[in-house]
Amino acid sequence: MGLLDGKVAIVTGAGGGIGREIALAMALAGAKVVVNDIGASLTGVGDLSATPGEQTKLIIEQRGGKAATNTDSVADWSSAGRIVQSALDAFGRVDIVVNNAGILRDQIFHKMSPEEWLAVINVHLNGSFFVSRAAAEHFRKQGAGAFVHMTSTSGLIGNFGQANYSAAKLGIVALSKSIALDMQRFGVRSNCIAPFAWSRMTSSIQADSPEQKARVAKLQAMGPEKNAPLAVYLASDAAREVNGQIFAARHNEIFVFNHPRPVRGAHRSEGWTPDSIAEHGMPSLSAHLAPLDRSSDVFSWDPV
Repeated sequence: MGLLDGKVAIVTGAGGGIGREIALAMALAGAKVVVNDIGASLTGVGDLSATPGEQTKLIIEQRGGKAATNTDSVADWSSAGRIVQSALDAFGRVDIVVNNAGILRDQIFHKMSPEEWLAVINVHLNGSFFVSRAAAEHFRKQGAGAFVHMTSTSGLIGNFGQANYSAAKLGIVALSKSIALDMQRFGVRSNCIAPFAWSRMTSSIQADSPEQKARVAKLQAMGPEKNAPLAVYLASDAAREVNGQIFAARHNEIFVFNHPRPVRGAHRSEGWTPDSIAEHGMPSLSAHLAPLDRSSDVFSWDPV
């Protein structure tokens, strides 16, 4: 018996990389899988092709699984509805949604265009909402369902040149928590994974300096398949008590992230003025201010 026997999963952006590996792993665990991929370039532009999704479907079927493909975009409410409907048409139900589809438009903030901002927000954040919302009513009616959303340490911690991507990925964390709070009474769970992997998404990372080249070399050692077991587990009934959480999969490591909480307070009975904040308030808080660091500063050791 597989962990996902009898379940139907939708995996967006499953034509390659992490999405493909999650789709393959879910099929091996017994799920019927809707492989969603628009077949576009990393930036979300260019000629569309059904080939990437069809290749994932073929691999699943060669291994004895069942799959269907869908080429609708997550970044539009109507087409997101068609993604969910394709699961109902092909397999009669939907139990799992993995919001993995993504694009990159990296740019240093003071040069980032509104188009670069909106393109990334539309796919990552709006897309996660649209597909999740389209599935939510079906989950509510059947009294069960699991969302797995892909976030990133670029949002959880920070990174250069990714204001659009970072904002979208941190927004997905808040979206996931809200879904978990609103839908737990219907037996619906929602969790996030911050994946570490060398894939088409990370292949665009700049590697000009020796430090950047060293970071890329570490990423190349981590295959996208390392993220799939955690996604399968979170989508399964074995994780029925796990809800509203943030995890990371890093080679052979698994992490759980905390949520923002107060770490230090200061009180003044007569209230605060700008001067008293400068003289007393901020000095009492300063030892607890978060550093301006990036993912590579926090995860400073080689993947193990």
